[in-house]
Amino acid sequence: MLAVYLSPVYILLNVYMLGWLLRWMKTCSSHFGRKSVRIVIVTVYIVLSTAVLTGFLLPAGTLERLLKLTGNYWLGVMLYALPVIAVADVIRLILQRAKRIEWSEQAGRKRLAVAGTVCIAAVAVLCIAGAVNARIVRTTDYEITVRKDAGELEGLNIVLAADLHMGYNVGCSQIEKMVDRINEQNPDIVVLAGDIFDNEYEALEDPGRLISILKGIKSTYGTYACYGNHDIEEKILAGFTFGNKKDKKESDVRMDAFLEKAGITLLRDEGVLVDDSFYLYGRPDMHRPGRGIQKRKTPEEITEGMDKRLPIIVIDHEPAELDELAAAGVDVDLCGHTHNGQTFPGNLTIRLMWENAYGYLQKGQMHNIVTSGVGVFGPYIRVGTKAEICAVRVEFN
Repeated sequence: MLAVYLSPVYILLNVYMLGWLLRWMKTCSSHFGRKSVRIVIVTVYIVLSTAVLTGFLLPAGTLERLLKLTGNYWLGVMLYALPVIAVADVIRLILQRAKRIEWSEQAGRKRLAVAGTVCIAAVAVLCIAGAVNARIVRTTDYEITVRKDAGELEGLNIVLAADLHMGYNVGCSQIEKMVDRINEQNPDIVVLAGDIFDNEYEALEDPGRLISILKGIKSTYGTYACYGNHDIEEKILAGFTFGNKKDKKESDVRMDAFLEKAGITLLRDEGVLVDDSFYLYGRPDMHRPGRGIQKRKTPEEITEGMDKRLPIIVIDHEPAELDELAAAGVDVDLCGHTHNGQTFPGNLTIRLMWENAYGYLQKGQMHNIVTSGVGVFGPYIRVGTKAEICAVRVEFN
């Protein structure tokens, strides 16, 4: 419903951008002032600005995939184009009212031509650099000490990955890069902390090939996962969800089968004792616990039946309930969800929403690590953040 209320705002913002674009192009060349040329420009603009909606309405297929991808990129362009254009217009009005600049029709056209070129170049650089940056999977290293005995294990190499968001944006190429980075770390165990899928199973580029790529992950104890808030079958339009009642939000059975075929063990509010040395527990998502789970277990219930003399490692998509987990005896809490804001200034504002929005935080004896993730949500752009896996070296003492 909120999307319906916000749609007039989206239309008005695009009308503002289109008007500004037409004025700028006309100052660059009189050719752009011709009616036939302007009709073509307006038509192309409408196609781009409505791609996110038309892709949402179309049935699954090549055209739908192309329009959804185009629409996602368009939202990324708007993210930076709107503030850049607005700031330029405000500066122009301030200087004009202060009479600090000569104001005439000819001078105004020249200034708009120059200012517009600078604005468009700035937006283009940001978006192109962000698109390139989002496709580079980096490795972030952490070293932590858990003051417990883990049997014969003196240490453990954990690789944490999250927010793959496999779908219209993220496909085989990005997942191949992720798997290569993971295997470079020679991990003992690999954990995927949620948002493996991007809501729609049909959005997967090539399920068979993706399964084959993920089966290539090599580790001593295997790969484990928990689900996140996007690992459910649900239609999304510009970040707003449609189609499922709140109490019916659950994963597509094909998602579960996909993970099983890929050799990934899905933990649904359950734990395993690995090699009689440490516990690994996978929590369902805080807001969308999924099929068969009406309410997820509390931190106290998680550790109630465990031997707390052994290390307890938890994977939880959202970095929440940190104090409660620490008090319950959890030693390591591995999370994702935040994307570290994904695009500037989100990497700054996200810190207002989470105690640990990204990186490392110690709560008592518990170590909490939040990754910015491998994939993206919405625009395939990262500005001020990075796509990553986390190599976590745990020493037991």
